[in-house]
Amino acid sequence: MLRVGLTGGIASGKSTVARRLAAHGAVLVDADVLAREVVAPGSDGLAEVVARFGPQVLTADGALDRPALGRVVFTDPDARRDLEAVTHPRIRALTEERFQAARSDAVVVHDVPLLVELGYEDRYHLTVVVHADVEERVRRLVSERGSSEVEARARVASQADDRARRAAADVWLDNTAAEDDLPASVDGLWRDRLLPFESNVRHGRSSAPARLTDLVAPDPTWADTGRRLAARVRRAAGDRARSVEHVGSTAVPGLAAKDVVDLQLVVDDLAVADALAPALAEAGFPARPGEWTDTPKPGAAGPWGKRLHGSADPARPVNLHVRVTGSGAASYAVMFRDWLRSEAAARREYEGEKRRLALLHPVRADYATAKEPWFTDVAWPRMQTWAAATGWVARV
Repeated sequence: MLRVGLTGGIASGKSTVARRLAAHGAVLVDADVLAREVVAPGSDGLAEVVARFGPQVLTADGALDRPALGRVVFTDPDARRDLEAVTHPRIRALTEERFQAARSDAVVVHDVPLLVELGYEDRYHLTVVVHADVEERVRRLVSERGSSEVEARARVASQADDRARRAAADVWLDNTAAEDDLPASVDGLWRDRLLPFESNVRHGRSSAPARLTDLVAPDPTWADTGRRLAARVRRAAGDRARSVEHVGSTAVPGLAAKDVVDLQLVVDDLAVADALAPALAEAGFPARPGEWTDTPKPGAAGPWGKRLHGSADPARPVNLHVRVTGSGAASYAVMFRDWLRSEAAARREYEGEKRRLALLHPVRADYATAKEPWFTDVAWPRMQTWAAATGWVARV
């Protein structure tokens, strides 16, 4: 099963995307529909809402008057939190029921308006955000839904801003103006990413890593991507994770790199690493046992060895290195990242070396091997000097 979180600001076009995905065969779990179910007439949820907000939030026939309630909660953060305390636990329980009822090969799309506000990104294999500019959303609320401009702006302002949504988005669908483009974008997403992603997850299969070495310009979105992926790994590993960090070149701002996110999960021992393999695969990070290595890096100490996992997502290459706490390799990965972040000269030199070796060794495996002498003979002594001067200490 592939779990997809779908969100977007009010009047962004999120429901249009949800309907399109459902037409392709996705199982749609709509949080708004569930929110209505938990406060249906006669429910204990409705009784609690009336006890908190009074009978003025009921219609003449005893149903919830959603516009009346909305006028209260969208302008009063405390009232909104009180409402959420009643509805959210009930919605979560119903959501879990719907997910459990889906087929094992389903793409389940969870349509959640407040996904970002609730911090739900780590619950999904992929988060899709539908975007429309604020002014366009206000226009739609006024012209298509009958809101006053004051109400429309209050509703928009009560939700996450674009910066927060971009940080949460694995997929960003812009629906500001060119609405005719949206169906084609959704169709491509379904065909090229969601279907193969689901198949890879179900079969515990990693997308094939790029064979060639292609360095690209620094991408400012790498940091948010690393944070999202690390959060998913951390959720899958639970309390068996000692740390989960974004490492490697994409974790260093301003450094050209292959468009591959390297993550490091540190655990107590390799037995734990092996026990975690099924949970990591289910979360979208299948093992790549053919690429495990036991070759120590300089300064190796403590237990050695690692487990390498990849990504089931065909559009997001990942190397997930599962290492043992106290090992030299775990410390080296974090120290190397922190050294490059701190030292501009080291970044420039390393990028130059990467570009030189990429020309000489266009095949990825050869390129990785060719870099090892620089790590050993150049980086390691300088990293030690830097660590001594700055007081850097290993924390893994």
